[in-house]
Parts: sequence; C-alpha cells; structure tokens
Amino acid sequence: MTADPDHALSPVPLMQLTTGFWAFKTLAAAHELDLFHRLSGTTGTTAGDLAEALAIQERPAAMLLTGCAALGLLVKVDGRFANSPLAEEFLVRGKPYYFGGWVQMLDQRLYPGWARLTEAIRSNRPTTWDPDRQSSLFDGEDPRLLAVFWEAMHSLSTFTARALGQAIDLSGQRRLLDVGGGSAAFDIELCRLNPDLTATVYELPKVVDIAAEKVAEAGLSGRIETVTGDFFADSSLPDGHDTILLSMIMHDWAEDRCRAILQKCWAALPSGGVVVIAELLVNDEQTGPPSAALMSLNMLVETEGRNYTSAEYRAWLGDLGFQDIRTVWFEAAGANGAVIGRKP
Repeated sequence: MTADPDHALSPVPLMQLTTGFWAFKTLAAAHELDLFHRLSGTTGTTAGDLAEALAIQERPAAMLLTGCAALGLLVKVDGRFANSPLAEEFLVRGKPYYFGGWVQMLDQRLYPGWARLTEAIRSNRPTTWDPDRQSSLFDGEDPRLLAVFWEAMHSLSTFTARALGQAIDLSGQRRLLDVGGGSAAFDIELCRLNPDLTATVYELPKVVDIAAEKVAEAGLSGRIETVTGDFFADSSLPDGHDTILLSMIMHDWAEDRCRAILQKCWAALPSGGVVVIAELLVNDEQTGPPSAALMSLNMLVETEGRNYTSAEYRAWLGDLGFQDIRTVWFEAAGANGAVIGRKP
C-alpha cells in the first residue's frame, strides 16, 4: 500500500526531541553568565552592550539574546532586550521564588549524568554519584551548590503545595507530619490554606535548619515545628498526627523501601488518620505522561527508585489495611496527583 502523501509522517517530532537540549543549554548558559540578574531593574540591553559587559564578542552576545527571546526568557522593546515576566519572577537572584538553583543543579550535576543514561540503563546504577564510594547522592557535593538547590526546591515545592492544597480537602485535619519535608514549603502553604492546621517537618539534621529558617520567614513558627530524624534509621515516626504527607519522597526508593515507609506511616497514624502521597504519577498503563516518565528515568541516574503508578500506591496502601483509597489529580511542576488512604 502506498502512503498517502497528504498524510505522510514527518521527522519534525524527532527534530524537536533531538534538539531538546539546545533550549536547556541556552537557559543554563544565560543563567551561568548572570544575564537575568544583570537585566533586572534595567531598561534592557543590546548585543553591543552585553558584549562589552561580559568581555565577549558581539556575535555570540547577539545569538544568546535572540535564543533567550525565542524561548520566552527575554522580550525586545525599542531595540533592547529585557527580562520577560517569567525570567524576572524566577531567574533573578534574591527573588522569593528564585529558580536558578534548579537550573544550576541540572546543568552541573544532572546533565553530565544524563549523558551516561545508556550506562545507567545497562548497569541499573546511578551515574551522578558512585554508591561504592559515597553514602548518598549528595555525599561530597559542593555545599554552595546544595544551598542554591534547596532554594530552588523551595520555589518548586511552594507552587506544587498550592496546587495540592487546592485539590484536596484538609479542613477536618489538625496535625500534619511532613516526612522528609525539606524546606517546609508544603507545610507553609498548607497551613496558609487551612487556618486550623499545624504541622511538623521531619527531616535530616542539615535540612531541618533550612526548614526552620523558612518557617520563621513565613511567620509560622507558632504553627510549624521541626523535628530531626531519619525515616529509615528511626524505629518509628513521630506520633500525635492525624495526617502524614509524603511529597516527592517515594520516587527516590525501591518498592521494598517504599513499603517500609508506608508501614511506619500506618503505625504512627491513629484510627481515622490519613496518608497523602503526592508525586508525579506514571499512568496505570505505563505509557506516560512525559513529565512522570522522564522523571522516572531521572531517578535511574540519581537513585534506586522510579516514578510509580497510582495503581501501585493504591495496592501498597491496601495491603497495609488502608481504606477509602483514592487518587486526586492536579497540575503542578513537582507533582500531578495525590494518592490518599485512611486508616480505619
């Protein structure tokens, strides 16, 4: 059968896939050159002005500005390039939702690891660190890079937490335990959305200090406390909570360790208590969506885990005895759904 020339396949989708890294590296280079911070609060720049400021030739300066404008990172007004609202909000150092640390982490750490993706697939081992020589994925990492990474994660988690808080009803809950709660972004946003809610951030020692600082900045120290702990090393989780949140935690771990975490959640919850698992969920057919499927491959180069399906989480919760298990879907950068179960 001859293919219909009016409906022939095109290599355009493959071109978009194969050149995807061009857009990222354009963003990463602009961030590394501090372009967006330089332009903040100014009337913009020309290629000549930028070349002089960076001590580079005008040709690459013009190409970088055009590339960033094409990606929606810059706008051109009266012949001058200025930050777009997106860049001004998220890519200027010192802004509340500064996202540059995430760009820097991906560029310096994950991009080289993804370059070895085939090796990770063949070996079933991470490529961003060596488990034979390091105790964890961040062991030996530059503390300055980790600091900017946590700032970026706070921005990412803040917007994800807002979407989660609007998608699920926590009005009847009173005390939330955020297991592996990072910088407390979820606790801050969920407490803001639910005036009767108090929260506990349960984290490793070096992260608890970051959480406490963020809570104080938010003016919520009276409602959010921090507790040092390790959810694998500790025999049990802190008790006295009617809700346990596992947000962007489970994808780091293999199934047996995920089940162990959920077992501790079961033991710590009272009758009627709920567990909330917020993640980028792979669909039950394991065909997408791209955000979850590709994040799962990111877990291959970074961890022992993967992004699981809603069906898998529902099965694990059911095996423990949780009831009224349901999945709530929403759209956010860090998660697309929450699997919720109640302890009878």
